[in-house]
Amino acid sequence: MDEEKKIEKLKRIKREISRLNQLFKNLEPKKKKAVESLIKNAAFMAITLEDLQDDININGTTEEYQNGANQKGIKKSSSVEVYNTMIKNHVQVMKALTDLLPKEEPKSTDDGFEGFVIDR
Repeated sequence: MDEEKKIEKLKRIKREISRLNQLFKNLEPKKKKAVESLIKNAAFMAITLEDLQDDININGTTEEYQNGANQKGIKKSSSVEVYNTMIKNHVQVMKALTDLLPKEEPKSTDDGFEGFVIDR
């Protein structure tokens, strides 16, 4: 990866860290400090997964291989293998983070039916 792409990827990761920090801004300060590394890892994985998706879309899900003179064929691409592993880890990190968010009370929606029945 050339230097320009590395810098651009770092910028994208920083933007994702900022976005995630905004989502978790209301966490208690101690919890927030404890999950900083989870947020950084989640941001890194999100951006890397985007890049892997682009690579898979361009190059496909399989690649040819050759082991020696007579053994060759088609296998799952390296990008697909990394993507599959990383997406599972990303889901686990995001679940750990979202489990820390305060639970919202379910909002009851008044459709007016109960009031109609009582007024009758």
